[in-house]
Amino acid sequence: MTYTEASMHALRQAGDELADATVAALFERGEVGKFNTLMRYVSSAGAPLPDGLPDAAREYLQATSVPPAWVDWQEMEKARLFFIDNNVHISTALSFASMPACYVVPHVAKLLSAAHGLEYPSKRMAETGQFTAYLMQPDAFEAGSRFIPAAQKVRLLHASIRHHLARENRWDTDVLGTPICQEDMIGGQMFFSLLVLDSLHRLGIHMSAEGAEAYYYYAWRVVGAMLGVDQDTVPKSLDEARQFLDLYMIRHMGPSEEGTHLTRQLIDLYEEVVPGTFFDPIVSALIRHLIGDTCADWLQVPRTTWDTVVKAVPHLLGVLETIEDHSPLGAWALDRLGHLTTIFELSSLTRGRVMHYAIPEQLKRDYGISNAVPRTHRWTPPAARTPYRPT
Repeated sequence: MTYTEASMHALRQAGDELADATVAALFERGEVGKFNTLMRYVSSAGAPLPDGLPDAAREYLQATSVPPAWVDWQEMEKARLFFIDNNVHISTALSFASMPACYVVPHVAKLLSAAHGLEYPSKRMAETGQFTAYLMQPDAFEAGSRFIPAAQKVRLLHASIRHHLARENRWDTDVLGTPICQEDMIGGQMFFSLLVLDSLHRLGIHMSAEGAEAYYYYAWRVVGAMLGVDQDTVPKSLDEARQFLDLYMIRHMGPSEEGTHLTRQLIDLYEEVVPGTFFDPIVSALIRHLIGDTCADWLQVPRTTWDTVVKAVPHLLGVLETIEDHSPLGAWALDRLGHLTTIFELSSLTRGRVMHYAIPEQLKRDYGISNAVPRTHRWTPPAARTPYRPT
């Protein structure tokens, strides 16, 4: 489909009818606390629902317990293998490109600052990483997996934020649209899919066209569907996704106090994760390299002496990929390193705990705010097009 100013405006007004109705019923009946307590015991797909679960929640969980019927499981397996082959690079892109991109959209940064449960950067980043890790498990959609319950809870979390902001009259819907609207949900889907692919390309990662398309089209389109994204309006191809992302960013990106604050939290968090202090500036340098100077300046990302050094990263990664391609032992070692790096990052962020997605009963009062896909048909993003100019 072709996206226009009018179609994007319509998406700004739409929420998620199913999740919104469920949350409204839970709050109306005073059952949110009971729901959150009982849902801590529902962490895997197919597990019996606990006794005493509110009827509205039970009906919602049953209605959202299976993936969309149109899922192509062979393509999903390609996406999973693509993730396994590039998990360190994807984690880097999520942390240092996707999250800052969210912060460069002022109303999204305002939303993140408004939600009390999202105030803490380690929790926010850990939930993002853990959610992606759940998705890319071989049994993500089978009984016993953790992905489906996580998606169900995140969808209700979004509806809860909409409910609170509307009820407490703390969100100007005429100016900002519905909080966590369809446009923002699709935008988030683009940040965690297409922008990740762009970042991997910027880092010099060799991606197959088949793997890149599977990662975007099947993995993250499935995620969007399970998070309540209207599938009649979501981009159906990488080209449509590019048009949507370009238009979304031109419409909304800019500087904000909340975006600067969230970015500072992110940088501080990862500087704590990086051992010692000598390599601390590489965090800021990576963000600047991946999102560009304009966005980095809006977010007040510091300029450092590492800015030039980081530009050599693609050459280093190219050497590592050559080792991986020509040595089975090297491939095994790098895959294992990637797995351990991801686990280390999640463990550092969560202090070894499993994250729980709960509906916040109250928001902040003040904003403050090895079996890899073959490396054939290398994926590269299209050449830059003439920027869209709103009329």
